[in-house]
Amino acid sequence: MPGLYASLNASVSALDAQSLAVDTAGKNLANVNNSSYARETVNFGSLGTVQTANGPESMGLVALGVEQDRSSVLDSQVRDENSLSSYYQTQQSAYQQAQAGLGQTVSSSSATSSSSSSGGLGSAIDGLFNAFQSFASNPTDTGQRQALLGAASVLTAQLQSTDQNLAQVQSGLNTEITSDVSTVNNLLGQIANLNGQIARFEAGNPGSAVDLRDQREADLEQLANKMPVTVTEGTNGEDQITASDTSGNPVVLVNLATVTGPVTYSGGQVSAGSPATVLGLSSGSIQGAISASTGGVQTLRDNLNSLTNQLVTSVNTVYNPTGATGDFFTSTGTTAATISLASGLNTSNLKASDGGAAGDNTVALGIAQLANQQFTTASGDQIDGTFSGFYANSVSGFGQTLADVNSQVTEQTNIQTLVTSQRDSLSGVSLDEEMANLLKYQNAFQASSRVFTTINDLLSNVVNTMGVGAA
Repeated sequence: MPGLYASLNASVSALDAQSLAVDTAGKNLANVNNSSYARETVNFGSLGTVQTANGPESMGLVALGVEQDRSSVLDSQVRDENSLSSYYQTQQSAYQQAQAGLGQTVSSSSATSSSSSSGGLGSAIDGLFNAFQSFASNPTDTGQRQALLGAASVLTAQLQSTDQNLAQVQSGLNTEITSDVSTVNNLLGQIANLNGQIARFEAGNPGSAVDLRDQREADLEQLANKMPVTVTEGTNGEDQITASDTSGNPVVLVNLATVTGPVTYSGGQVSAGSPATVLGLSSGSIQGAISASTGGVQTLRDNLNSLTNQLVTSVNTVYNPTGATGDFFTSTGTTAATISLASGLNTSNLKASDGGAAGDNTVALGIAQLANQQFTTASGDQIDGTFSGFYANSVSGFGQTLADVNSQVTEQTNIQTLVTSQRDSLSGVSLDEEMANLLKYQNAFQASSRVFTTINDLLSNVVNTMGVGAA
């Protein structure tokens, strides 16, 4: 009789264990496409040897708990590679927008064609000097005067428009950075909150808060997309989150269930922690946007400003050699955003010479010849090379930057895919495997149920027999 009761208890334990296994397999199947989910498995054990009147028997299967098939090393690698991917992809997007702002396709190997592509700024530069050459050949022709002013207006409009487009790209990047910083602070708060929940749930039962850990890992990966972080798990399951300062020293962002200090952005720098410390970010979308804005895009704008300054200064020097007869460009408009034709300049007062006879073309010819002049910064000029050559080289350099980033995105995507696949081989859900497990556990449950029914029938027979004998 005691043996039957012990066996009945053992079969109940087995039913509970197989039921949990069925539920776990079903949960795995439901999350087969959830990238943040780590496959769960049931740890089985035994109730041990149960002493009965008929000797020892081991029928008790027990579920010791549910654990995740997760590796902290692989999770860390995935976060790091995702952060790098986000960094390069953000730069790529910014440079593609800047390319569109130039109004022409850029290439690292086509400087000449870039400078003269139809409709581009390089074409407008060539157009101005060609118009001065035509004006010099026929300085009294009204049509040539109109064509020259038209070409100059096209160039100034192109410079202003291009600078405005690039400024809008930078403004968009700054907005993106501000949004990402806000997202980071929200994620840090969520992670701190999850840390507290995990610590309470796992008190005395480490690793049992599997769903909360999935949520936290998803938040950590989103955080890594924005900025690189280091994750260290404490004894109670809480993660400490740190970033590095400009010297590589750790700055604590989240300690246990507390956010130590908000992340802020100002003047091209990201700060965090308590006290606030400037971070040395090396990846993530925030640093990608900062690098693109202050690097490639700003360099392009600086080159346009240098080109404009040299153009305005050189043309005005030839056009108004004495400084008393009026400039061609507004002398104060020496940036791409401010360049403009001198006030009041029109076809009737446009000069081919500085006070010469009606057919004198010395000024117009001198300006036309500027197209081939070699400038050098070593002599105090703003640019190196000719106007068209300098612009072509600037565009070519930007094209090389874009090409490099495109290559880095491709390579990093391959690395990210490889690391993610390695983690998926451990933590990912296999549809075939889980379907097989589900059938296995269902059959095991049915077998345990039959054992339970058989033992229950035996007990009923014993109880009934005992009742008859007593009567």
